[in-house]
Amino acid sequence: MARFVAVEELFKGRHFDQEIVVVCVRWYLSFKLSYRDLVAMMGERGVDLAHTTILRWVQHYTPEFEQRWKRFARSVGGSWRMDETYVKVHGAWVYLYRAVDKQGLTVDFYLSRNRDVEAAKQFLRKAVKNQRVPTKITLDAYAASHRAVREMQEDGELPCRVKVRSSQYLNNLVEQDHRRVKQRIRAMVGLKSFEAAVVTIRGIELAEKIRKRQFKTGKLGGRTARVPEIWQAALAA
Repeated sequence: MARFVAVEELFKGRHFDQEIVVVCVRWYLSFKLSYRDLVAMMGERGVDLAHTTILRWVQHYTPEFEQRWKRFARSVGGSWRMDETYVKVHGAWVYLYRAVDKQGLTVDFYLSRNRDVEAAKQFLRKAVKNQRVPTKITLDAYAASHRAVREMQEDGELPCRVKVRSSQYLNNLVEQDHRRVKQRIRAMVGLKSFEAAVVTIRGIELAEKIRKRQFKTGKLGGRTARVPEIWQAALAA
């Protein structure tokens, strides 16, 4: 496994202390806050920030934080519930593909400008690469998703043994899970570009996984450790 640079090097040259950077990024991704909300909160603590500074921190550090947390990830189950929802980016609706397992644990996400067969395939390829080959995939009635799975099985990208089913009742689990992500995005008062939206949603999904205890916290200080201590351990090289 590739080694990361020391956490001190990660923040070298920054005007603000690394604890301030991590707190701002963590709070922004975890709670229903806008950048200006965070500016006001930090101002009450004697830290004078611009909202654009926090924006740059989120975009710069979120991918790095995600990679460092990934080392402690638990495996998800093999029975997936897959669905897509809508989010607005720069005034236009785009499509957010997501999946959870039968326990509600987050499998993966994929943001697409289109809602079609190719988008569903791209999501499944990403999910299988990052997680595992599922044993079951539960879909809604949207034909493109069913066709995507069928064609991937025909092409050998998914094993033919993967069971595909359609059930609105079972898919309620992932539809309810969409709400937490969409509520967080709504508080951000708009995503300005597609690329920035992808990074931001990566961070929101990371925060959701932490909340769902999808990481081995025993290696990060255990259940009694405070959140800042857990984050410090997770980011350490």
